[in-house]
Amino acid sequence: MRKILAGLFVTVLSLSAVEVYTTFSVEAAQSANLAFISSGIVEKVNVDVGSVVRPNDVLASLENSDLQAMLESSKITLKYAKKDYERQIKIKDLIDEGKFDGFAYKYENAKSQLAYQQALYEKTFLKAPFSGVIYEKELEIGDAVSGMMLKTVFKIQSVKKRKLVLEFDQKYNKMVKAGQTFKYKVDGDEKEYTGILSKVYPHANSSNRKIKAEVMAEGFVVGLFGNGFIIVPQTK
Repeated sequence: MRKILAGLFVTVLSLSAVEVYTTFSVEAAQSANLAFISSGIVEKVNVDVGSVVRPNDVLASLENSDLQAMLESSKITLKYAKKDYERQIKIKDLIDEGKFDGFAYKYENAKSQLAYQQALYEKTFLKAPFSGVIYEKELEIGDAVSGMMLKTVFKIQSVKKRKLVLEFDQKYNKMVKAGQTFKYKVDGDEKEYTGILSKVYPHANSSNRKIKAEVMAEGFVVGLFGNGFIIVPQTK
């Protein structure tokens, strides 16, 4: 028997369970706004809207010939600094300790400079942080980007994995818990689906007195909405 309490639907199934009416929206399980943190001119764009990518796939890159030259120079400096240091190790007991420390410093500094130049070079490549699909693109070859003024150039979301973000009245905060069953329908789809609450948010929205929860799902279009009932077992 369904009853309306304070404008909300609550279904009394039996002495063993009740249903709490809930609305929800469909969001991607993972999503991110991607931007270059380095400055330069876009040289390559490897993906478009709808492209499916894997972790560390290069989405776009900046013109980086100057940084590549500095990187190669650092490698050469390290090569010869290492040779000098290894020669000094062989005669360490025959030379002044300060002189030996000077060669050791040059070698360690060369390693640090190489790591620094490698890091600068890597920042000219924008890579996918996880497996997903590109759903927005604001970048073309020849565009100028600035690491000082971060601008989102790609938006990525998980390909199939979704989360339903539920909202229910805060008066049921002690009843609703992770692990409970959620029966629902997506707007425009008559099929009834079943899911499990994966988490309940530990706070309520002060403006609408709602608490959120999440249910994992797959395949729904991001942005859809729907409604359903959380099955809450009654305790004796």
